[in-house]
Amino acid sequence: MRIFAIDTALESCSAAVLDTELEEVIAREEIAMARGHAEALMPLIARVVEKSGGGFKSIDRIAVTTGPGSFTGLRVGIAAARGLGLAAGKPVVGLSTFSAYAAPFIAADDTLPVAVAIDARHGHVYLQVLAAGGRTIVTPRVVPIEEAVRLSRGGKPRLTGNAANLLAALWPSIDPPSLIEQRAAPDIDWVARLGAAAAESSSPPKPLYLRAPDAQPQNAAHLARR
Repeated sequence: MRIFAIDTALESCSAAVLDTELEEVIAREEIAMARGHAEALMPLIARVVEKSGGGFKSIDRIAVTTGPGSFTGLRVGIAAARGLGLAAGKPVVGLSTFSAYAAPFIAADDTLPVAVAIDARHGHVYLQVLAAGGRTIVTPRVVPIEEAVRLSRGGKPRLTGNAANLLAALWPSIDPPSLIEQRAAPDIDWVARLGAAAAESSSPPKPLYLRAPDAQPQNAAHLARR
């Protein structure tokens, strides 16, 4: 089975093709960027598909990160995945940014907890904490950084995400985390691996926002109805 993975949730525009029979990623490309995903994604997808050989007819499933993350980035990636799936007649699965960040740590050692922190701005982070075996003990939520530290402590957790350093800066020195890995975006290879394992029926490609966007319509600018 070949999985085509897409990630535009945070500060990267990425795509990869995983061949599960070969057990390896056969094509991938990542571009670090905070903005401009909409312009960069489709040319990047075309290049990755060409590198993989076989074109989209060889792809069996499409996987895409669903957030939390940038509202614009999420819309770009999910819309592209849905459009490609519809055009090629391929199933599309959605994977949370939390799971993509946490997966390599759980695979390496599932006896230690993992706390995933994603910058939500304004002194807040999106947070999920997983215990031994990948079991969720703090469900996805948006909280102040200080509360995220309190919720994550215990069991020498590994911190990851693009806000890992924000938690580490406020972490009590008496009981430090076992590992801190600041990453601007998840590893696209792991998005593909999770996409291969996901159940289509329980992994819809719909955005996980957790809160409303910062930009809101200005009521004063609305025209009065006649």
